[in-house]
Amino acid sequence: MEVIGKIKAVNDAQQVSATFKKRELVVTTDEQYPQHIMIEFANDKCDALDGYQVGEPVKVQIGLRGREWVNPQGETKYFNSIQGWKIERTQAKPESESAVDKYMNPPGQSEEINDLPFDKQ
Repeated sequence: MEVIGKIKAVNDAQQVSATFKKRELVVTTDEQYPQHIMIEFANDKCDALDGYQVGEPVKVQIGLRGREWVNPQGETKYFNSIQGWKIERTQAKPESESAVDKYMNPPGQSEEINDLPFDKQ
């Protein structure tokens, strides 16, 4: 699975225990209703986020993780997390041309061509 969007935040690595560290990345998707997806990179994958900046368009390969936990009252709870394992920069979507631009500069014609019969100089 993958998440595609722009980086909203890149947090510093957190040493959770002697053997586990994590680093969180937030990606905002580019869709009608943008989503802010928090993706966790763990241990040796934390370094994959070095050099990435807020606002950069990225594609992140992810895996979903689920856990079961029984609280002291005996109730079972379930938790999900999104684990990142690869990130790469992508090209930003090109700005779409307006209808006027398409009309004024149709594909295959140069702007410098001026073959109107009444525009002779």
